Amino acid sequence: MSAASVAEVEISKKALSVPPGTFRHTVLVAAKKFKSTWAELGKLLVQVRDEAKYEEWGHATFEAYCLKELHIKKQTALKLTRSFSFLAKHEAPEELQQQEFPEKAPAFEVVEVLADAEERGQLSPTEYKSLRDSIWSPEKSPTELKKEFTERFPRPPPEPPPESLQVRKLAQLARKLASELAGSRRVPNAVAERAAALADDVEELASSVTDA
Repeated sequence: MSAASVAEVEISKKALSVPPGTFRHTVLVAAKKFKSTWAELGKLLVQVRDEAKYEEWGHATFEAYCLKELHIKKQTALKLTRSFSFLAKHEAPEELQQQEFPEKAPAFEVVEVLADAEERGQLSPTEYKSLRDSIWSPEKSPTELKKEFTERFPRPPPEPPPESLQVRKLAQLARKLASELAGSRRVPNAVAERAAALADDVEELASSVTDA
């Protein structure tokens, strides 16, 4: 049985112990089918988080509730709530009603890219309006749209690690090389000794390097 199937079974079991018609039961049902109705679950999770419903249900944090009861990881819960909030922010209530939102919504992976772009300051409300038709009435597949928007709103390159960390890693590599050379019968002692001396020098350097 796949991990997804196991999660569905566990959610179904939990749903049997929760009174039907309650808000808690509604969230469980939405979690079970969120692949097709992600926005519905995103809307419910925003309410669970903002109203601290998880505390009423015996969980210390929103993340713990999502993981233990819904089998949804912290990062996934964040993506769902952020993506729903993105659409709710940019769409007028009457427009959402016409789209039968949140039962029907643009592909999750597409909205996620746009929500991330807005969070980084790359997507303005005007830009969203210019491309909204392409996500609500798409002529391209979600995969194509995700690729297109990812290229249009690229993530900034990651920050380089601190110099001290880089030098420490080099020192570890130098020591590992010296150890492997010393343990090889085919490597002359002189070569292994030079490698060990080099490792000593790099380790000494690493201990003196500090980040400004």
